[in-house]
Amino acid sequence: QVQLVESGGGLVQPGGSLRLSCAAPVGTFSTDARGWFRQAPGKEREFVAAISGNGGNTYYAAIAKGRFTLSKDNAKNTVFLQMNSLKPEDTAVYYCAAHATKWPREFQHWGQGTLVTVSS
Repeated sequence: QVQLVESGGGLVQPGGSLRLSCAAPVGTFSTDARGWFRQAPGKEREFVAAISGNGGNTYYAAIAKGRFTLSKDNAKNTVFLQMNSLKPEDTAVYYCAAHATKWPREFQHWGQGTLVTVSS
């Protein structure tokens, strides 16, 4: 049963921005950490960033530092990944995950993913 829903992916030109959303039903994963991962064609899934349950602590992979920003709307139980200065190598399916089994890179529950394509 999928309880995490990603949205916001799409086609963007290099240098552009996108904001991904990871929504969960109110009361589900509300106090759990969430993470973002991505998987490019032919490559293994890689960690992007994670945010603590209360939104007060964030952790970014090197690929995301300085370009991507996490935030959380507790009222909507939604986590956002703002991605700026996008590059063609950011093209991937982006997955949201919840309930860290080992902070910040291991999670138990996963969404279905949203495709981000960076191309001119």
